[in-house]
Amino acid sequence: MSELLPLAIDNLLSPIILFFVLGFGAALLRSDLSVPEAFAKAMALYLMLAIGFKGGVELSKQGLDWSIAVILVAGAGLSFVIPLVAYTLLRTFSRLGQADAAAVSAHYGSISVVTFVAGTEFLTLLGIGFEGYMVAVMAIMETPAIVSGIWLARRELNGGGDRAARARRRSLVDRDLMREIFLNGSVVVLIGAFVIGWITGPRGFDAIAPFIDAPFKGVLCLFLLDMGLVAATRLRGATELTVNLVLFGLAMPVIGASFGLTVGWALGLGTGEMALLGLLCGSASYIAVPASMRLAVPEASPGIYLTLSLAITFPFNLTLGIPLYFSVAAALSSP
Repeated sequence: MSELLPLAIDNLLSPIILFFVLGFGAALLRSDLSVPEAFAKAMALYLMLAIGFKGGVELSKQGLDWSIAVILVAGAGLSFVIPLVAYTLLRTFSRLGQADAAAVSAHYGSISVVTFVAGTEFLTLLGIGFEGYMVAVMAIMETPAIVSGIWLARRELNGGGDRAARARRRSLVDRDLMREIFLNGSVVVLIGAFVIGWITGPRGFDAIAPFIDAPFKGVLCLFLLDMGLVAATRLRGATELTVNLVLFGLAMPVIGASFGLTVGWALGLGTGEMALLGLLCGSASYIAVPASMRLAVPEASPGIYLTLSLAITFPFNLTLGIPLYFSVAAALSSP
């Protein structure tokens, strides 16, 4: 833990973080710098494809066994439970209503792919290895949090109106929601690329390495430049955040990460895997979950849940969270 400050400084001075800071600062200063939306979506697609494919290749090298299955189940369980903790904290320490608290909680149980990628790059810079199955853990942790958040929101929200109206609304939302959850672009690309990498293995990786490997860091820098622009713009326009909500956005990642690190330690994971599990539990979704909450809980305000996840928690994890979780993982895994 004594090495936390040097690790944090090294992380802050890495190219991907500095490009995020550049975009964040440019937006705060109201520069006209911008990244076309279509190009930003293409970069996100590339990053998810690349990380999914690489993870599948790594899993093909080591094979799938019961120990990995246990870790996958643990990841899914954490994704479902963490929103319950977040919801309790929000209802206790903030004035958020049930719908808003449930929607925010779902974001903090799910994961941020870009935060995960930044964490893997941080480990790579330190020369710390990690197993490819962590990509599968990441993919499986998106959906349970959505289910948990919807359950929290609907416990009382379905109580209003006549029974027929509630049934019609529930049927329509459920049909669209299931499509959004399981056929969401990020989920399809992540899982699909992972399966392709698993099937084709190292030979498949060698065939497309110039596309899937070499450009990865450069694309990540450009994507984080755009994320900096979006995060600062979202923060600048925030009108619904209170001090307690901002404190929640800074504290909840640490609380969630502590769950992941504890479970990782109990399962005997290595330093790299434990740090990434902590990072996944401490991150907050800003792609899949907002789309799902828009369908399932339209009463909730995007100005609250999206601003918290993207403008508060995302920058915290990129700058301080990643080295903090790694330091704890290193301490827990040391003899």
